[in-house]
Amino acid sequence: MASRDPSGHALHRETLAVRLSVERSQYGENSEALYLTSGYVQPSAEASARRFAGEDEGYTYGRTGNPTVTSFEQRLAALEGTEACMATASGMAAVMLMCFSLLKAGDHVIISQSMFGSTLKLIGTEFARFGVDTTVVPQTDLAAWRAAVRPGTRLLFAETPTNPLGEVCDIQALADMAHGNGALLAVDNCFATPVLQRPVERGADIVMHSGTKYLDGQGRVMAGALCASAAMVRDKFLPVQKNSGMVLSPFNAWVVLKGLETLDLRMKAQSAQALALAQWLESHPAVGRVYYPGLASHPQHELAMRQMDGAGGAVLSFDVKADSAEQARQRAFHVLDALQLLSLCTNLGDTKTLCTHPASTSHGKLSEAQRQAAGIGQGLIRVAVGLEHLDDIRADLRRGLETL
Repeated sequence: MASRDPSGHALHRETLAVRLSVERSQYGENSEALYLTSGYVQPSAEASARRFAGEDEGYTYGRTGNPTVTSFEQRLAALEGTEACMATASGMAAVMLMCFSLLKAGDHVIISQSMFGSTLKLIGTEFARFGVDTTVVPQTDLAAWRAAVRPGTRLLFAETPTNPLGEVCDIQALADMAHGNGALLAVDNCFATPVLQRPVERGADIVMHSGTKYLDGQGRVMAGALCASAAMVRDKFLPVQKNSGMVLSPFNAWVVLKGLETLDLRMKAQSAQALALAQWLESHPAVGRVYYPGLASHPQHELAMRQMDGAGGAVLSFDVKADSAEQARQRAFHVLDALQLLSLCTNLGDTKTLCTHPASTSHGKLSEAQRQAAGIGQGLIRVAVGLEHLDDIRADLRRGLETL
């Protein structure tokens, strides 16, 4: 389906999120078709040969393409403003595909110490076994990023806002830094989504997504994606994906494809809920600090508002007041165990509000020193705000906070 209306005018992003897909089949279905097949019948031996050689367009095998997956890729690329997109089995599969496609022994990567724990482990530990060197720097310290650049630097990788503290980096500044030194900038855009933030508009080369989060929006499936130029997807990502099999299943692609149709509405509504909840928590006597880019008290508030279309996203974190790390952990667990409505769950991006203790879950495999460097204490609770009534969300958190 074209990205312009019949008169030739470019369609708005909200319209593309609902309409963009591969052409309908001969049956004229209104909802995008789910193509459950591992192989494709070829029209002729010559056509088959040309398709397998990459000389003609056409589907050949489930590991190299599927119409439902293509619809998801086209739609997400349009929302992010990139030429192309490569879907993967999960967000971490997308990170793996990016690194395998772009890095080799002797290359150097710079990443934020506030990145998702599994990303830190994958790049900093697993790829080190293959000769890729990694420097970890503070998320918001541009001088530290600049000082870490060396002749072999090939990739800068940032997550903004970060999980779970909502730290925001200056995408344009990092892009200029990367390009001035012959490197690429990749941005994890899971928290903001293209509804609030489009990194390529600020110079990023690659946008990474865990479609498991807000793109799906209801916690149903695993999915991932890399949005980039057509040349990068075709020449770098596609060959590695063909040989590695890190593909997104058609069913999961269909689920996330339908999730994109409501992404704009969900992100705006959940961001508004998160701001109101963050303001309430900030005034609560049992809360030591609230981390949310939408709050004026956030260190990168002004930058976040410029980069994220004036919204702070739907994820916040807060510290319970305590006198020691042991007491902080006990108090955080008390608040979480007192929940009767909200879900104690490590995922995020759901229409249901999800709460978790990062130090023992998402960042539990990091050392205590790594957690402290990232600012993740034992009293920290992350809340991915959903679509329940705000009064009910507050009442459920109040139950634990007021019985500490």
